[in-house]
Amino acid sequence: MRLLVVEDDKDLNKQITSSLEQAGYVVDKAFDGEEGQFLGETEPYDAIILDLGLPIVDGVSVLNAWRKQDIKTPVIILTARDRWSDKVQGFDAGADDYVTKPFHTEELLARVRALLRRAAGHASSEIVCGTVRLDTRSGRVIVDGMPIKLTSHEYRLLSYLMHHTGRIVSRGELTEHLYDQDFDRDSNTIEVFVGRLRKKLGVDIIQTIRGLGYLIDANT
Repeated sequence: MRLLVVEDDKDLNKQITSSLEQAGYVVDKAFDGEEGQFLGETEPYDAIILDLGLPIVDGVSVLNAWRKQDIKTPVIILTARDRWSDKVQGFDAGADDYVTKPFHTEELLARVRALLRRAAGHASSEIVCGTVRLDTRSGRVIVDGMPIKLTSHEYRLLSYLMHHTGRIVSRGELTEHLYDQDFDRDSNTIEVFVGRLRKKLGVDIIQTIRGLGYLIDANT
C-alpha cells in the first residue's frame, strides 16, 4: 500500500513516515499544501494523511481541490486538539477520518488500517482467502494455521492483492502502489515477487490473467 503524508513540521513528518514504513507501507511525503496537492492529483495513493495548517495552500483548500476533481483517495486529516471547527471543515471538504495532535502513533496506524480496509470493502482486520489469513494489525500471514515468513516486498504485494480480492490488478497498478515515486519502477519485477510468493504460500490463490494481471478470487 502506498501512502502520502502532507505535514509541514519536518520532525513530525519524519516520525509519521518512519512509523508507516516500519508498518510495511510505502510512503511519499510533502511539506506544503502546493506540493501535497500536486502529488495527490498525479500519483495513485491508497490513502493520504493531510495536515490542515499547511503553508502556501491550507489543507482544507487542498482537500476541496481533490474532491472537486473527483479524486476519491481516502484522507485522514490532522488537526489541533482545540480546533473542533477544523474537524467540521475537514469533514465537509471530504475527509474520511481525523486524528488530533498530539497523538499516539499506534492510533494513527490503527486508523490507517481501518481506512484502507473500509475503502476495499473489508470489515475485519483479518482478511481471509481460502486457507490464507492476513492479519493487518500484526502484519502476519498464516497458511493452514502456520505462520509464513515474507519479505517486506512480498508482504506488500500479497496485502494489496488480498485487499482487492475479486478484481484483476494489472502489473502497472501493482508497480504504482508498491513503490514510492523515487523508485526505478520495472513491472517485470512484479512477476519475480509473485513467483516467490506462490512458492512460500504453497497454495494456488494468485491467478495470472494473461495480458491483464493478477487476481485473487474472493471465493478461493
